[in-house]
Amino acid sequence: MTLVGIAAAAAVLAAALPAALSLRNLRVFRTAPPPLPAALPQVSVLVPARDEAAAIGGLIDHVLASRGVDLELVILDDDSRDGTREIVARRAAADPRVRLEAGRPLADDWCGKQHACAQLAALARHDTWVFLDADVRITPDALARGVAFLDASGVDLASGFPRQLTSCAADRLLLPLIHFVLLGFLPLDRSRSDPRPGLAAGCGQLFVTRRGVYARSGGHGAIRRSLHDGLMLPRAYRRAGLRTDIFDATDVATCRMYSGNRQTLTGLAKNATEGMAAPRTIVPFTLLLGCGQVLPVVLVVTGLVTRWQGWPSWAIGAAWLAAILALGTRAMQDRRFGGGPFGWLGHPPGVLVLLVIQWYALLRKGLGLSTNWRGRTLRPQ
Repeated sequence: MTLVGIAAAAAVLAAALPAALSLRNLRVFRTAPPPLPAALPQVSVLVPARDEAAAIGGLIDHVLASRGVDLELVILDDDSRDGTREIVARRAAADPRVRLEAGRPLADDWCGKQHACAQLAALARHDTWVFLDADVRITPDALARGVAFLDASGVDLASGFPRQLTSCAADRLLLPLIHFVLLGFLPLDRSRSDPRPGLAAGCGQLFVTRRGVYARSGGHGAIRRSLHDGLMLPRAYRRAGLRTDIFDATDVATCRMYSGNRQTLTGLAKNATEGMAAPRTIVPFTLLLGCGQVLPVVLVVTGLVTRWQGWPSWAIGAAWLAAILALGTRAMQDRRFGGGPFGWLGHPPGVLVLLVIQWYALLRKGLGLSTNWRGRTLRPQ
């Protein structure tokens, strides 16, 4: 077999896996159900906030507009330097549902977000909790539906994946890949039936859980040094013998994660080594994503430029099939989650940039380099 034939065959095989998994996962990746008409659960909405002056007012407005729950909104000011505390204090004075708490100084062996969330858990008055990031915006029925999903699924920790809003080129190129990697490489059916921590998934922007099981899992204290609570908190629950699940929150929540290209690239790199860029997973992911999502387009473009000279006919067909599988899978996901009418055109370069970020993050970890985020020095674990 020629080199081009080997490349075309590898591209088809690598593109077929996420295509097949996406077809299945899009059917079982459910939105949260409507709440029971008679239900009025008591919910503590817990929000860690550090330097969130630009976002915190909008979060408060959206949470207080919630229907179908009896809520308290607890915001922990984590030593903000930009007026976050003053904004929350004014809102707390105007609405008794809002409570401002001052965070304790960060301990040496904790990541800032995990430290803040652990304190919030100790401060919650109700037994049902929704952890939200400050840059998340929710619909009025989001809290009630998140609790309904927790109840209907029978799990101990539920995590919703909001719609990711984009504001720059790096956002548009990279953020849609959150859903692509999730649904293209995690078999959701197996994840729900197999309790192993390695099959856990989650999004740190939106968690729903309850006091008792949180304590059994060790909570954020179990992942105190982690930078990636979206992945590590579900794993902590599973290690404690508890069940976790995820749901599609794009119809009830949005999130603007980053502001500007540089922040997007830094933000995606800061916790990469606890996920795709972990030493044992980065090579398989590089091969699967590189061969299945980048190589097909390279082969087709090369073939068109050279007019397919010297290509076996079956390799030409395989190259086109691989490209259709790769771009078609992305287009299928974009239709469900949004991403612009031509988002799939940026898919191969987006995947390539994502892989560069993963290797960059792993290299920085190997060199012992730290990242500065919101005025704090973070060292990947």
